[in-house]
Amino acid sequence: MAAARCLRKTWNYPMAFRSLATVIPKVSQVDNSSDFLGKIPHRQHPGILHLKNVRLPSELVEVAQFLVTESSMRNLEQQTKALTNYLWSRKRPLEAADLRRKAHELEQKFREKKNATGPLDEEAEVKLQKKVLDALRKSTYHWEELKYTEELSFIYMAARMDGVFAAVTRAFHEIQKRVSDFEPRTLLDFGSGTGAVTWAAHGIWGKSINEYMNIDSSASMLALAERLMKGISEDKNLCIPGVYFRQFLPVSPKVKFDLVVSAFSLNELQSYAQRVETVQTLWRKTGGFLVLVENGTKEGHQMLMEARDLILKGTDEVIHDPTEPSVFAPCPHHLPCPRLSPDRILPCNFTQTYFPLPFSWNPPKKEEKFSYLILRRGSGELEQPWPRITKPVLCRTRHVHVHLCCPDGSLQHAVITSKKHSRDIYRCARNCECGDRLPVLNLDSEPDSGEERGDTDEDHR
Repeated sequence: MAAARCLRKTWNYPMAFRSLATVIPKVSQVDNSSDFLGKIPHRQHPGILHLKNVRLPSELVEVAQFLVTESSMRNLEQQTKALTNYLWSRKRPLEAADLRRKAHELEQKFREKKNATGPLDEEAEVKLQKKVLDALRKSTYHWEELKYTEELSFIYMAARMDGVFAAVTRAFHEIQKRVSDFEPRTLLDFGSGTGAVTWAAHGIWGKSINEYMNIDSSASMLALAERLMKGISEDKNLCIPGVYFRQFLPVSPKVKFDLVVSAFSLNELQSYAQRVETVQTLWRKTGGFLVLVENGTKEGHQMLMEARDLILKGTDEVIHDPTEPSVFAPCPHHLPCPRLSPDRILPCNFTQTYFPLPFSWNPPKKEEKFSYLILRRGSGELEQPWPRITKPVLCRTRHVHVHLCCPDGSLQHAVITSKKHSRDIYRCARNCECGDRLPVLNLDSEPDSGEERGDTDEDHR
């Protein structure tokens, strides 16, 4: 017990969290007499980040419902479901080099089947190439650029605006809770769509933000976003002051924003090169935080990890701000993502419950499954290196199972008990949910595995 107390004293915490518990491996019990939470309830410990239910602003709900009611569009319910399913299953466009490599592998495979080691005659060569092309068409994802016309923009509003709002609100909530003194004055939303990001930011930092720059290549989408912000009366004044709509990013490299966001937009870019250029441009324009949100699928997670590596490695040749980047969330480290194993790629995703738009086809509550990445300017050395809970917490009799992404870059499965880890740590764990941080520095644990996590086929998408 004395060893545990001495080791805890060696950690140099910020004053606000200096009394939080440190669980030391191979020590059977932490000092239960220390009240490390003070008067804070366990259900509100500093690692709690999840939101119970997200509700859209009443003004936005009112005008969206009004527009749908007044619309003469047929089969809107079927079209919203079809678009939602399509966007969820969408993959990145295949690069030309990968397509050529795949074609070469198929050609070699077909040649081996025919035992054709030498050159083929002209007719056989034509048949082989046709067979390769047919196989490519069947096995390759056909990415197509979405043209957001007036009709498709309207369907997108009915299908996805509430889910986007919920996911972005959850990401913003983490910044607000962990950096309470952050008061952005300017926001840039790349791929702004219906303006859900602006509504979410206004709900959290509306008193400090005086400029919301919405960038979207679709003029129809921008017109719809502006219409939504005018309310039912459709007067000249927007519900949120300081909102601007543009089709292109600001050209000047000196123009920076305190908060830069790209929500569900990276997969709208035609190639890896375009994603690289866009991410680098967005980072150059970031003065405080860069928030990236994508689908909670393997594709969405991998695009975010591409962006993460790109910024952390500092490969951008154009440097206007030498301030080093750091990962704010969800990763508790700067090491390679342990979920991107060559043997088995798993998405790092989270869910947010929300009240959807009150259309007849929507249930009372829905869940948005998403992946996100928050990067910030500065090293973030004052941040506590607490592990992130990556799966639903399993509460059992007198013990709790938690699956953690740890500061050492590993995935761990920990079984927490009151006897072994203290009553406070045990009760904190019981009140956690997926996406929260567990306020410990070291924990007796075992390497995580698919069977221990209870992963489902859907988790592997």
